[in-house]
Amino acid sequence: MAQPQLIAALGSSYAAGPGIEPVDNAAAMRSAHNYAHLLAARLDARLVDLSVSGATTETILDSAQTTMTGARFAPQIDGLPADTDIITVTAGGNDLQFAGSMLAAAWHSHDPHSPWAQMLNEMVANGIPTLTDADVERAADGLARIVSESRRRAPQARVILVDYLTALGDRTRPGVDVPFPAEDLVALLRIQTALRDAHRRAAERSGAELLAASALGEGHELGAQEPWVFNFAPEPERTAASFHPNLAGMTAIAGTLAELLDQGDRPQ
Repeated sequence: MAQPQLIAALGSSYAAGPGIEPVDNAAAMRSAHNYAHLLAARLDARLVDLSVSGATTETILDSAQTTMTGARFAPQIDGLPADTDIITVTAGGNDLQFAGSMLAAAWHSHDPHSPWAQMLNEMVANGIPTLTDADVERAADGLARIVSESRRRAPQARVILVDYLTALGDRTRPGVDVPFPAEDLVALLRIQTALRDAHRRAAERSGAELLAASALGEGHELGAQEPWVFNFAPEPERTAASFHPNLAGMTAIAGTLAELLDQGDRPQ
């Protein structure tokens, strides 16, 4: 394809990049150095970054999103320009309560009586969820719907699903690299695997391309020599960035996306 002139980014915090300076939009907890910004700079393309931390597939498609600070965002898809060339999508984690469960487990172990622990316990009221195949199917359907609606609104766009960078793995030591115990780590690894599976199913269902950041990040999870995600941060002003991609992780994703785009259009 020709050099893209306009890139649009849809997604949740793993796209937005909380905790990475400089900040692009504080209310969205969105960084000016997330993978979409880094890709646009590399390609000298314009960027419409619609990602918002805490987004679900529903708030990307159908419903307004109100953040923990009270900021309100229209459905992300409503801001998608019709002349977009490249659309990246990273979502589904909040559908499956991945980041929220990690943060809740961390605070429960670190300081169970803190305001953060109490708030997160309310958000993840039943603890770390035990997901069913139906849960994974719903997330996959939501992602596939985002692809379909993106193509409808921007017919010439190349839509790329970018799944979640690996946060936890075999090198991650409970109580050392993460504050929570082994049983929580096992439960969270199951959600991480389910999230990877949801993106794979959505790509197969929709025909979208899939950049498997989950595979890219293997060997860079917490506990590795060079992790591509932030450690748990107990400081209130930084805690929302815990377990999310850091600048090295975002840079790796942007570079791999650029390589994928250099290959031209994928045969349909």
